[in-house]
Formats: sequence, structure tokens, C-alpha cells
Amino acid sequence: MANSVYPINKGINQSIEFMGLKAQYIWYLGGGVVALLIVFAVLYFIGLPSLVCVGIIGALGTVLVMKIYSMSNKYGEHGLMKALARKQVPKAIRSRSRRLFLRKK
Repeated sequence: MANSVYPINKGINQSIEFMGLKAQYIWYLGGGVVALLIVFAVLYFIGLPSLVCVGIIGALGTVLVMKIYSMSNKYGEHGLMKALARKQVPKAIRSRSRRLFLRKK
């Protein structure tokens, strides 16, 4: 039996990265592209000329890609989820009575 040499996978437990996009931003870009396809179809069915539709979708697609890449660079892999979770945490907890702290034994 011949000796087999297998390459070592050094990317274990690392997040997915595609052309600089990390983790969930790949899905955001995919969803944005699907939405742009739907918008193109709607604009075309309305009766706009195809070159106008392509121009509008091209501009919106450029804005989408720039925004997604900027979010990926700014927040990183888990930073967007942490930023959204941070907004959910209250700044202060107020209790107007002591009933919560007084217990009957």
C-alpha cells in the first residue's frame, strides 16, 4: 500500500472569508443581490427602458457593495452583533419602591 500524504487544514475554527468579506456579511451581500434582481424585474415590467434599469441597479449595487464592505471592515466578524446587542442593554435600572428587596420570611 502506498503512503498517502494529506495536506493539513490550517483553517480549522476560523470564520468563512470570501474576497475580504467575513462571516455573515457574505449572506448580507447575497441577499442584497437577490433584492436587486427583484427590483430590476419590477422596473423592467413597469416599462422602463432596459438601459435605465441597468443604470439604476448598477448604482444601487455599487452602494450596496461599498456599504457591506465598510461594515465588514468596521465591525469585523462578530462586531455588528455586539453593536446591536449593546443597544438593547438599558443605561440604568430604576426601582421606585423597595418591595422587590423586602422579603417576608
